[in-house]
Amino acid sequence: MTINLKNKAEIVAKYGKNAKDTGSVETQIALLTEKITELTEHLKVNAKDFQGKRGLLMMVGKRKRLLSYLKDRNLEDYRKLIKALNIRETK
Repeated sequence: MTINLKNKAEIVAKYGKNAKDTGSVETQIALLTEKITELTEHLKVNAKDFQGKRGLLMMVGKRKRLLSYLKDRNLEDYRKLIKALNIRETK
């Protein structure tokens, strides 16, 4: 259920400021989105995995907090990231 190194490197290269930028808000949100997608697929097959469900809810909450932080700091980057990751409809 974890992101393999190749996928992680691709995501970091696409959303980070450089190839080793794993700490920026945009990169963290992109990595969490990938993990959430994978875990959602896992939970469709394994409906009784309650620890997995708890982990998913915690990741969604963390991503929500990071998105809120990004929205407060830089609204334009927030809108671009939402559109690129296809997270939700923008208003």
